[in-house]
Amino acid sequence: MSAPRTAEITRNTKETRIRVAINLDGTGQLNLVTGVPFLDHMLDQIARHGLIDLEIEASGDLHIDGHHTVEDIGIALGQAVAKAIGDKSGIRRYGHAYIPLDEALSRVVIDFSGRPYLEFNVDFTRPTTGTFEMELVQEFFQGFVNHAQISLHIDNLRGKNAHHQCETVFKAFGRALRMAAEYDPRSQGMIPSTKGTL
Repeated sequence: MSAPRTAEITRNTKETRIRVAINLDGTGQLNLVTGVPFLDHMLDQIARHGLIDLEIEASGDLHIDGHHTVEDIGIALGQAVAKAIGDKSGIRRYGHAYIPLDEALSRVVIDFSGRPYLEFNVDFTRPTTGTFEMELVQEFFQGFVNHAQISLHIDNLRGKNAHHQCETVFKAFGRALRMAAEYDPRSQGMIPSTKGTL
């Protein structure tokens, strides 16, 4: 078996200071200090359902709002995934998942294409959950996509509770990411593209 695919990223700006450490071949271990409790809850879904070990330490200008912190965590996590996945040799490349939570149902599809693209179709039923602004979910995924260099389609197919809508998205994302990043024993050492590179 290959060595675990790990990476560590540090991102420091005038607005945020962030460290992300990731193991794509982990067991779902999690250590989070972000200052944004609802985001911590969602990141927990990625780790547990993606079987990704994840450490994130973040401090940001939360006295303004959560925008910079949430977006920059997405950026740093995307950079860590890109570094850990390497040249993508032998991976499945594509991943998808449907996840229900009571009345809510979401679908997430991922392609480690090397081209950043986000299709985000989630009409949250409320603008906030607690103090968390739901529009920041798209900002998180846009930051991730831009730096992980993936194509990501997110569709909430139904839902009445905004928390449930969001949780199904993050759980489905974790599952789809796990599938796409997994090694395919039938394509060992091969780049999953007719171009020969991703």
